[in-house]
Amino acid sequence: MPDSPSASAPRSGTTPEGGRSQGKRPVLFIIGVLVAIVFTVGWGLALRSYGGSGTGVSTQTVAWKVVSDQEASITFQVSGDSPVSCLIKASDAQHVDVGQTEVDVAADDRNVTATVETVREASTVEVASCREQGSAK
Repeated sequence: MPDSPSASAPRSGTTPEGGRSQGKRPVLFIIGVLVAIVFTVGWGLALRSYGGSGTGVSTQTVAWKVVSDQEASITFQVSGDSPVSCLIKASDAQHVDVGQTEVDVAADDRNVTATVETVREASTVEVASCREQGSAK
């Protein structure tokens, strides 16, 4: 009786040694890993850019108060040794922006008090962002 065809000839999807052929799986795996790395690096850069952590400027709110229906003020401290420009925002109870102003802070002035004109009474005032003057960050 002749040998069965499966014993004498390798099956489709197997190697002559009897192991399974991987085909394009290693190539697809490498491409998948590279795509994951590129995505992770891009996501990290986007978060860093959005968070403003690359500017080297940080702020600390000392106090804020609502002066009237049309005005609010904030006192804050700025870190760093160079002049910065800070955006101050006032919001109402529904978290709608009711006023904003930009304040330039000199290099030797680290304690700042700013006043924001509002369209209606604010319920909170915050330093939205600060960046070094002359930078595009």
